[in-house]
Amino acid sequence: MDSFEIDGHTLKKKSETVWTIAPSGKMRVAVKMFTSEKLLKKISQDGSIQQACNVATLPGIRVASIVQSDQHRGYGFPIGGVAAFDMQEGVISPGGIGFDINCGVRVLATPLTKDEVRPRIQELLDRLFENCPVGIGSEAKIRLTDEEYEGLLKDGARWAVANGYGNEDDLVHCESQGCLAGADPAKTSRRAQARGRKQLGTVGAGNHFIEVQYVDEVFDEKTAEAYRLTGKGQVVVMIHCGSRGFGHQVCTDYIRRMEEEQPHLVAGLADKNLIYAPLGSQIADDYFAAMNAAANYAFANRHILAHFVRKSFEEVFGAETAAGIRTVYDICHNIAKKETHLIDGKPEEVMLHRKGATRAFPPGFAELPEEYRAFGQPVLIPGSMGTSSFILHGTETAMKESFGSTAHGAGRRMSRFQANKDFTTDGVKRQLAEQDITIRAASFKGVTEEAPGAYKDVDEVIRVCDEAGIAKKVAKLRPIGVVKG
Repeated sequence: MDSFEIDGHTLKKKSETVWTIAPSGKMRVAVKMFTSEKLLKKISQDGSIQQACNVATLPGIRVASIVQSDQHRGYGFPIGGVAAFDMQEGVISPGGIGFDINCGVRVLATPLTKDEVRPRIQELLDRLFENCPVGIGSEAKIRLTDEEYEGLLKDGARWAVANGYGNEDDLVHCESQGCLAGADPAKTSRRAQARGRKQLGTVGAGNHFIEVQYVDEVFDEKTAEAYRLTGKGQVVVMIHCGSRGFGHQVCTDYIRRMEEEQPHLVAGLADKNLIYAPLGSQIADDYFAAMNAAANYAFANRHILAHFVRKSFEEVFGAETAAGIRTVYDICHNIAKKETHLIDGKPEEVMLHRKGATRAFPPGFAELPEEYRAFGQPVLIPGSMGTSSFILHGTETAMKESFGSTAHGAGRRMSRFQANKDFTTDGVKRQLAEQDITIRAASFKGVTEEAPGAYKDVDEVIRVCDEAGIAKKVAKLRPIGVVKG
């Protein structure tokens, strides 16, 4: 099939993994989708394709409105959306970043094997559940002075290390070394700061988790070894969370402010949830500074959680084991960053939005740890609860075809409301038990909302990334136990 009709749009097949929609109406650029016929059939009714077309109408958008293979409907932008905007004529849009600013993933490599961990998995999950609070409204034990809080928002994971959480090696193995420049706590509201104050070092709810996994398959042995993966059976820990209530409130505050201060923009939008601020305006500068502060909160949050993961392993397996746990990488997938990309053969600085999309930079990238530079940036893509997750590496193809971006997860195929109707807690637990996966959850609702059946086939999502060349497979991970909100 060379074309596909969805939501009144004609999708043209460019390859087995790339489809496009030509500009029409108010669209300034085309839509470019990394997907497959199998995945397209799962999104035909969710509205995300129309959202991608809506993004293509925004001022200053460059090259294309891009969507990754895990795409589904989001707020304004589709989740899986990538959009680059000209620094003079373009915009910054909270909907292109998301409410959970710098939601992201960290993977820790342990010196243990699945055969060593599986017999004690319940004990380990109990310690993780105690040390890393999960669930709606979960609160941490960490309490900060105003001065400490300001330092955290400015310095991110660097603040965490300076205050005894993690180490310098962890920092080196983080995107942007765990800190975005230009963060200004003064541009965040008291309400945002109050919401985040008691949530530092917590996982939260929804699709956030701490998962104990093992390396099930290695596709690229040299890259896996460079990434601290020692081979099949090695146990790793994946942390998936973000900026908690702090980031949510920052997003909420600035959407409201943009709407109130720019009613003339709202009236002309294809979707009011695409509200934006023109780059160079005061409100755009304020939002970017506040967003960076929220991103730094998230980096620090995952850093602190990693500290308590080590503590949990120490309580179960001893201090020597905990000391051997090292960070593979930490990466965000809800962010806007100033990046330089080749456009029409010339380097151009853009405001790059990734909404449920992961950076996938190639070999030679200077920011990477020295031992990673020959292999490219690690790409961490979680599956759904009960399915595989993947580690991949970034590529030159991604830089040329997707602004150095790839998918961020399996991607939902049904709403949380529908999942709660279709699945039961006992049924999900039984399904996981049949796969020898242990779960510790804060609520029944959190289990059914995140049932594996609520998500797309992660193997197909990853196949598209790999075959399109925008991220190449390194290793497949399978869960042993999961802690959920």
